[in-house]
Amino acid sequence: MGRPREKWEERVLDVLQLVVSGLANGCIYGLIALGFVLIYKATEAVNFAQGDMMMFGAFVTLGLTNSNYVGLSFWIAVPIAIAIMGVLGYLLDLVVIRRMFGQSQVAVVILTIALGFIFRFAAGTIWGHEPQSLETPYAGMDVRFEGLVLGLDEVAVIAATIVLTLGFYFYFNNTRLGVAMQAASQNQLAAYYMGIPVKRVQSLVWALAGMMATVAGILYASKGSIDPTAGLLGIKAFAAAVIGGMGSLPGALLGGIVVGIMEPFAARYIAAGYSQIAPYLLLFLVLVFRPHGILAQVHRKKV
Repeated sequence: MGRPREKWEERVLDVLQLVVSGLANGCIYGLIALGFVLIYKATEAVNFAQGDMMMFGAFVTLGLTNSNYVGLSFWIAVPIAIAIMGVLGYLLDLVVIRRMFGQSQVAVVILTIALGFIFRFAAGTIWGHEPQSLETPYAGMDVRFEGLVLGLDEVAVIAATIVLTLGFYFYFNNTRLGVAMQAASQNQLAAYYMGIPVKRVQSLVWALAGMMATVAGILYASKGSIDPTAGLLGIKAFAAAVIGGMGSLPGALLGGIVVGIMEPFAARYIAAGYSQIAPYLLLFLVLVFRPHGILAQVHRKKV
């Protein structure tokens, strides 16, 4: 009797370990996907440079904390990096994206892909192309609970995502700027007639997306190494956004978590290679059977 019980407990712990690991990765995907959805809701454009903004934000933080560059404390460098990327996101919309007004969505998509290449080139030129690690105060530390081993980096990812999710909820529902952002995303013309500065709000949305990408980049870099190609993670995050519902902020987070949890289970119980293709197989099924995503928010526009 003892032997089967031990095997069952080991399997349960193994499953829980995979869930926690997948949840941590899924939270990072979800945070990047939130940036996709924020910009899409505000401008109806898809920013394919979101993943590269995540990568660049992580490198900015690394540059601020690395003694070879600036050498600031991690806790001081993080808010500075978030602010820098927020300003960069604002300027991107103000100087570049706004000039595309009236152009087709395809042109905007191509522009954001080009911006992604520029971010990768800039990161490689400044910090090099070799993988680098972001040193954090909790690196290498873990928490043990009933045989379950949780790395503090994974706990930090999950905790930060919960805090940010609650912060977004209160921000969009209890602040004037948050309500203005929601109004502008739903009907730009009506928001303009109500006195909302739509263009400025859109720039602030880009700033918010840049800040969100930086948080995701810091959390991602704290779990392992970072290099300029890490921005390609944005493709998987975009798949997560579509799976959850491209117009839904909760859907983006849910899609990221679903994708994150799928990967370790596919690698463990099917084959290692399937962990990379599984999210896209799920994306295919969602597009076939529920094209608007799990938490679809479809609004009919009156003409």
